[in-house]
Amino acid sequence: MIAKLLVAYDGSQQSEKAFGFALDMASRYSAKMLVVAVARPPEPPVQVELEAALENATQYYQEHFKRLSEQTAASGIEAIFQVKVGHPAEQLVRMAEIEQADAIVMGHRGETLLQRWLLGSVAKRVLSYAHCTVIIVR
Repeated sequence: MIAKLLVAYDGSQQSEKAFGFALDMASRYSAKMLVVAVARPPEPPVQVELEAALENATQYYQEHFKRLSEQTAASGIEAIFQVKVGHPAEQLVRMAEIEQADAIVMGHRGETLLQRWLLGSVAKRVLSYAHCTVIIVR
């Protein structure tokens, strides 16, 4: 039984596809959705830069979340939207455990070569360490 889906969201076309897939899945199973975006802190993390990065990421994702929230509401799906700070794979796995998600839904890769490499490694890490089913949408 699938009661809760964690959806990884980064604003890319792949994450939009993953969100659409998760929305359809949530509709079919009457599942709740937790949509998580992860902001990467600067290296090395400095408190002022960390706060600015979180503020910028929150602003960026809130604009996307408003649209996504309208879609979930129109489908009658209960959804929570959150922005976390840290390494994407680590935060996604951690949130899935805390929220007791039944599955993680995420895109396969980003658009640019660098994004493809980074997101590909995120997907591989999530697959390796998640306690639940991981669905990679292409």
